[in-house]
Amino acid sequence: MFLHVEKLEYLEAYKLRLTFSNHVIQEIDLTEELYGEVFEPLRDIELFKQVFLNPETNTIEWSNGADFAPEFLYNLGQAVPQTA
Repeated sequence: MFLHVEKLEYLEAYKLRLTFSNHVIQEIDLTEELYGEVFEPLRDIELFKQVFLNPETNTIEWSNGADFAPEFLYNLGQAVPQTA
């Protein structure tokens, strides 16, 4: 099964809440993942906040071309308890 990010919500600092195609909601902290040429500019919080969901790639992305694979995000995240 391929995972896709279906919903994105900015929380604070470098934290996001993502809803995946398997209906799991997770909070993701990308603080420790912003290294390397394409990701280091995202340490600027104002640029980080410009994250968007790309409907063509089904994952999160930034205007500088930085993105993360949905599977990576899913493995990094902490599940958010869902209420009925």
